[in-house]
Amino acid sequence: MIFSHYIYPLVATIIIEFIVLRLLKENDKKVLLSSVIVNTLTNLPLNLFVPNDMVSIAIAEVAIVVIEAIWYYFFVKDIKKAMIYSALCNAVSFFTGLLIDIAVYFFTH
Repeated sequence: MIFSHYIYPLVATIIIEFIVLRLLKENDKKVLLSSVIVNTLTNLPLNLFVPNDMVSIAIAEVAIVVIEAIWYYFFVKDIKKAMIYSALCNAVSFFTGLLIDIAVYFFTH
């Protein structure tokens, strides 16, 4: 249970957001590694403590975008770039997760 509810979403988020950063032409290993760290720091609490309802998840996701943008800023030193990284990475990983949830529901019911 711990794997399916906490580790799989974390690993999927890390992979998806790494791919998004690479598609955005980010090559700095410090930025890419920092993505793994910040996602671990934000994804696990999201999945452990945020109630599973859309309002709570939406509020948490907005907070995570802000937290991660600040995090990225320390590495890229450009607030616009940091906001783009955070917003795009989180949007893609969120909607990918949503699609996976829908597919799992569809194929198991």
